[in-house]
Amino acid sequence: MIRWLLTTFIAVAVLSSCWPWLRKLGIGRLPGDVTLRLFGKEYPFPFMSTLVLSMLLSLIARLL
Repeated sequence: MIRWLLTTFIAVAVLSSCWPWLRKLGIGRLPGDVTLRLFGKEYPFPFMSTLVLSMLLSLIARLL
């Protein structure tokens, strides 16, 4: 269980740092993705996109 939490946290950190490029691909617009706007800054929290990408990567890893 702790591995999944750690993996999800790392994936959220990576997706948040790559946000401008991934947004052009449509990632971050799924239901469950949260974007907070505070004091003129935008803080993305792509929770659902992280879960979807994590599931896809785990399926690819199992097949290899």
